[in-house]
Amino acid sequence: MDSLPIIPFAHKVDGSVRLPGSKSITNRALLLAALNSGRVMLENALFSRDTRILIQALQTLGFPVDAEEENARISVEGQGGAIPVEAATIDVGNAGTAARFLTAFLCLKKGGYYCLDGDVAMRERPMGGLLEALAGQGAKIEYQGRSGHFPFSLSTSGLPGGSIKVDATASSQILSALLMVAPLARNDTRLRLKGNTVSRPFVEMTVRMIEQLGYRFSRDGDSFSIGGSQTPAFAHSEYLIEPDATAASYFLALPLAVGGKIVVKDLGKEDFLQGDIRFKEILTRTGLTIASEAGDLVASHQLGASTPGVEADFNAISDTFLTLAAIAPLLDGNTRITGIGHTRLQETDRISAMARELKKLGQGVVEREDALEIHPDRKALLEKAQEGVCIETYDDHRIAMSFGTLGCADILGNGKSWLKLENPSCVDKTFPHFFRILDSLRLKTN
Repeated sequence: MDSLPIIPFAHKVDGSVRLPGSKSITNRALLLAALNSGRVMLENALFSRDTRILIQALQTLGFPVDAEEENARISVEGQGGAIPVEAATIDVGNAGTAARFLTAFLCLKKGGYYCLDGDVAMRERPMGGLLEALAGQGAKIEYQGRSGHFPFSLSTSGLPGGSIKVDATASSQILSALLMVAPLARNDTRLRLKGNTVSRPFVEMTVRMIEQLGYRFSRDGDSFSIGGSQTPAFAHSEYLIEPDATAASYFLALPLAVGGKIVVKDLGKEDFLQGDIRFKEILTRTGLTIASEAGDLVASHQLGASTPGVEADFNAISDTFLTLAAIAPLLDGNTRITGIGHTRLQETDRISAMARELKKLGQGVVEREDALEIHPDRKALLEKAQEGVCIETYDDHRIAMSFGTLGCADILGNGKSWLKLENPSCVDKTFPHFFRILDSLRLKTN
């Protein structure tokens, strides 16, 4: 397995970065474009392992999809709710959005038969709440392994609609998947949550995007009433995808590690779809200054200035908790991160993984079922840096990028690498050019 030494910034950062499109929006837009009646051009689309999986799946299902990676554009010819191919085998890799969205999408087909599987890690991720709801809609599911998990086959008969109770406690993607396909059920649908769900801003993102498609529905708390037999249609033939707010977290946090100022382009608008933009509010509590200027976000910090630790509930923005956890050794006080129990069921057990790697850095760590406490120890960090630290990434892109940000800090004071990452290519899942952009910023310092 390859490894990558992270070269620290010898001087403060002074540059700007333009991020790729949001993975979450790109994958929702791909599915909604396939449901659309007619052609849609997705602009500023993300090309990564996860989005390529969904693109390939749509092509396998007979949808005309043309990808222009060099221009960050994807053209999709929607079929108005029809799925051209009635039988297919699809590999969803470890892409949670593709896995859940496709599973619900395929159930729109009358007389369809589809075999689905994923990576070893995907076979551990929860699907039961979604599959239970779809079985109640007439889908026949045959498991080749554990019940409620990949791999399985789907015999589909379309969605009749009616009353659906769904358990989305494990992932908001389960609820989002049903919201996107329910308007094409034969009858009106009443969709209600059993219990709570995590990462609610992602549900709000889905709601706002299906509103853009002209869907008729009403909402009463956690209950949705959705008209049946709708014909979805985007108001315009082009759809612009926002920059990835989760990816922005690493660059917004960078001045805490190296000092200086960074401009993150096109991230300062008021009506942002992505809930992870709220991570900036937590970062400001660490002493980082973040301002909105001409539609951009500008983050700045003076090394040596106060950097208090923080306590924050990350339930709604859990993808960003790793960024804070990784830079916590640089803060002046303890950091406590709560509301993250569901992240044990993501690409890896993210709480345990972060705890193990932070302990390698000599940090005091308290791991709880749904929380993580980090007690920074600068002396121990220096001692470990002098020895050199190798961070295991667990094939998790967010672990790699979070610790990649920490490794930019010149802990040794000599510009020499002290931290390296195992399997850095795992960032291909959502941000293939992450390390290239980090290097370009390092080389632009003055």
